Amino acid sequence: MSLDPVVVASKQYSVVVDNDRVRVLRISYGPYEKGAMHSHPDCVLVCLTEMNGTFSYPDGRSEEVVVPAGTATFMPANTHQPTNTTANRFEGYLIELK
Repeated sequence: MSLDPVVVASKQYSVVVDNDRVRVLRISYGPYEKGAMHSHPDCVLVCLTEMNGTFSYPDGRSEEVVVPAGTATFMPANTHQPTNTTANRFEGYLIELK
């Protein structure tokens, strides 16, 4: 089963750049929208709007995630299922390192 977000969550993730060094994804989650379980390698998240949601993990854990608009943050490789927990759309870019 593929855990590539572009395959399993194509409504929220689209490829902007893909080369031998990085893959850049455009992310867009509507209000209260829940995504599919998927994986990312080490990456940098750049938030265009505030990210306010929940990440659920395959082992049953979950955590609240808040990242301010205009922030860039490193995220280690992981598998998660995001949910936007607000009435606001989330927009951002994810730079996956190869």
